[in-house]
Amino acid sequence: MSFSGKVKDELSKQWSQARHCQIAELAALISICGAIVIDSRNQYGIKIHTENITVARKVFTLVQKTFNIEADISVRRNIIKESVSYSVIIRKHSDALRILQATKLTDEYMDGFEEIHIVNPIIVRQTCCKRAFLRGVFLAAGSMSDPEKSYHFEIVCAAEAMAVQLRKMICGFSMDGKIVQRKKSWVVYLKEGSQIVDMLNIMEAPLSLMELENVRILKEMRNTVNRKVNCETANINKTVSAAVRQLEDIKYLQSTIGLEKLPEGLEETAHIRLSHPDATLKELGELMSPTVGKSGVNHRLRKISEMAEKVRQDQGGLL
Repeated sequence: MSFSGKVKDELSKQWSQARHCQIAELAALISICGAIVIDSRNQYGIKIHTENITVARKVFTLVQKTFNIEADISVRRNIIKESVSYSVIIRKHSDALRILQATKLTDEYMDGFEEIHIVNPIIVRQTCCKRAFLRGVFLAAGSMSDPEKSYHFEIVCAAEAMAVQLRKMICGFSMDGKIVQRKKSWVVYLKEGSQIVDMLNIMEAPLSLMELENVRILKEMRNTVNRKVNCETANINKTVSAAVRQLEDIKYLQSTIGLEKLPEGLEETAHIRLSHPDATLKELGELMSPTVGKSGVNHRLRKISEMAEKVRQDQGGLL
């Protein structure tokens, strides 16, 4: 099961104790993947369609426990696409009307077969109801990438009005939700790992939150180690390159003017560098008599390089 599937499975088992929160979650599910059906006799019906069995089960349970209504479930199999879709249907007019009135979805659409795009602000007035609503919309149309690969949280909306309303709700929890149009849909998304962790907390998915946090910690540790290794590797390469240049300069002076022509301190440094090509500046300094600090050794080697460059210029760059 994908990480997104694990999150949905956990959320489908999360149950709000307050009835107003149950209504908010059901309103989200109906708004995102539901439709109101009104027949020629002006009789209402509700149909919630999903390809996720856990979502269908959650809708069925919400309808049953919140309103004491037994909904019908229709299962359709597509042999060609090898997929299964589920429809939770409230056929009885009085039952559908009770749900629509409770979720405040009866005023927007009065005839025909219409998709529902927005939810009445009264339904999500309280913070706990907003949390339940966000849980519902994620169950209906949300997805998350595998945190091992990247951080991405999104909810796909059929209408821009719904996306704007959803983004405003997410930003109300101090998160930076964004909207992008993708073909005929509008996508509300989060990209930062810390904000996705906050969203899991808001939707009440503690197990998924802990799994994501563990992945984030491991990735941060891995990145820290990689940075240190890269830094140390760069320092080693820099040290090796410097040592190679120093040896070339010393050998050049030895073959041209002779090391004995160097000042006493520089001559000593040159001989010790030749005999200890892999030594660090600190180690070179400790081999000298008297001992010299790193900055002193570095200064002497720089002087040797400057002398070698001057000799090269005097001799026309010839080795």
